[in-house]
Amino acid sequence: MVGAHPFHMVGEKYARAVLDAAGAAPLLIPSLADELGFDELLQRLDGLLFTGSPSNVEPHRYAGPPSAPGTLHDPARDATTLPLIRKAVQAGVPVFGICRGFQEMNVAFGGTLHQRLHEVPGHLDHRDDGTQPLEVQYGPAHDVTLEPGGVLRALAPGDRIQVNSLHNQGIDRLGAELAVEARAPDGVIEAFRVRDAQRFALAVQWHPEWQVMSNPFSRALFAAFGQASRERASVKERP
Repeated sequence: MVGAHPFHMVGEKYARAVLDAAGAAPLLIPSLADELGFDELLQRLDGLLFTGSPSNVEPHRYAGPPSAPGTLHDPARDATTLPLIRKAVQAGVPVFGICRGFQEMNVAFGGTLHQRLHEVPGHLDHRDDGTQPLEVQYGPAHDVTLEPGGVLRALAPGDRIQVNSLHNQGIDRLGAELAVEARAPDGVIEAFRVRDAQRFALAVQWHPEWQVMSNPFSRALFAAFGQASRERASVKERP
């Protein structure tokens, strides 16, 4: 809601990352669930980016306990993204999930979430400090170790990269069709791919869209998504 009216919106940082680093035209898809006509929509799209959000996936979507009071939810987004993710991957449409999008992709493939990761014994506090300037909140927070043979490892100069960290939730159980791409120092899964996807189908817990053009790895990640989307477009154009 903005004032008394519901809005569909996206952060400029995501739109700029798609335009500048992926080399694609960003178009917002409203959260109108199956009224959108998912199958027809997927015929028209070349790729899908599932962005971050202040809201969390409703826990009944993964048989989780009720959320803490005051937790933000967006049931209309859940009703749109969760079925759309699976349909997109099945249709060979490239999919890229970031933060909430990462959590959505895990839930869409049957995984579960820790709702308050900082309260789980043995885990780091992955939250940001909202009192700090954005440059600090989105600054490097910890390393992640990249899995050998993964998509991310092929894009990186080594087996570790530094990432920011601005999340309360985290993966509890990974979806059965997903493969780990990166882990935080405490073992938390920070990235995964859809194992048998036809094209790019990957998600990260951190925010590579932030100042993407100044981070070589983030640029490479969005470029890979953009290239997969162009390949999808070229297949659609064949008679």
